[in-house]
Amino acid sequence: MTALRFVKSHAIDCYPGMGVLPDYVRAGATLRVTAARPGVVNFELDIKKEHTNRLGILHGGTIASMVDLGGSLAVASRGLFATGVSTDLNVTYLSSGGKIGDKIFAEVVCDKFGKNLAYTSIKFYNDKNEIVARGSHTKYIALAFRDPQNIVEELKPASESNGTSSGSS
Repeated sequence: MTALRFVKSHAIDCYPGMGVLPDYVRAGATLRVTAARPGVVNFELDIKKEHTNRLGILHGGTIASMVDLGGSLAVASRGLFATGVSTDLNVTYLSSGGKIGDKIFAEVVCDKFGKNLAYTSIKFYNDKNEIVARGSHTKYIALAFRDPQNIVEELKPASESNGTSSGSS
C-alpha cells in the first residue's frame, strides 16, 4: 500500500468528514491530501467563510487545527493507523494566511519517529509560495504500535531500512 493511500484511508476512518473537532468539520469539506510518502504529507485547503475570523482572513484556530491534523497525518504516513495522542503543539503565525477564495498549502514532515514519541513540523504557504505560518506537533505513539491496522514495516523509509535510523525516543 502506498503512503498516500494509507494516509487517505486513515483520514477517512479517523476523521469522517475530517470531523473530530469543530475546526476539523469546517476544514474537512475542502481539505485535500494531495501527496504523501513515508514521513511527508502535503495538503491544501480552499479558504471559505467558515475558516475566517471577523476580519475576513484565515482564522488562527483553523491553522492550529491543521497543525494538529497534519501531525497525525504525518505519523500515519509512517504506517501507524492509530496515531497516538498530542503532547505538544505550537503555531507561529508569520502573516495572513489568506481570505475567502484563496487557497493555503501545507507540507508536514515527521522529523523523528521513535518508540514513544513522534515529532512533526509543518509549513503553510499561500498561492505565491510565501510562508504564512509554521508549526510543530509532538505525539505520544507508544500505545499506537499495538493497532492491527498498522503497516509500519511496509512504509519504513529506505534510510531506516539501511540501518541509518535517527534512533528512538
